[in-house]
Amino acid sequence: MPQIPEEIHELSVGQLSARSGAAVSALHFYEAKGLIRSRRTVGNQRRYTRDTLRRVAFVRAAQRVGIPLATIREALAELPEERTPTREDWARLSQAWRAELDERIRQLNRLRDHLTDCIGCGCLSLATCVLSNPHDAFGARRAGSRLLPEESA
Repeated sequence: MPQIPEEIHELSVGQLSARSGAAVSALHFYEAKGLIRSRRTVGNQRRYTRDTLRRVAFVRAAQRVGIPLATIREALAELPEERTPTREDWARLSQAWRAELDERIRQLNRLRDHLTDCIGCGCLSLATCVLSNPHDAFGARRAGSRLLPEESA
């Protein structure tokens, strides 16, 4: 990672990208979503304070564990005066996100287990298929992947 001299207090988007590992387009996206912010120079170039590096690291770490950007933005907004997250902030927020992640893991495990059953059925219309046709009313009367007109008796 390129080092930025200590006397430089603001970073260009290219410097921030090189130092953080985030693509320039990702940084622009983060800014549009209110996760980071910049000031504009007289020449309309973005300049980021050095502490933006920590905010970007915080956002990227949260994203890697599956936290949605809206949730990350809410967490950052809770910080006083939009300060940079600290280790203590990360510990507190990650503890709050743990229950959400545990629930997602349970849902993914259920999905994986049902997927195996569904692949085995072949028709995707069994009454037990919870993936492609949950609460299948027609599957109780007729097997197959097509809905055929019912014959009148």
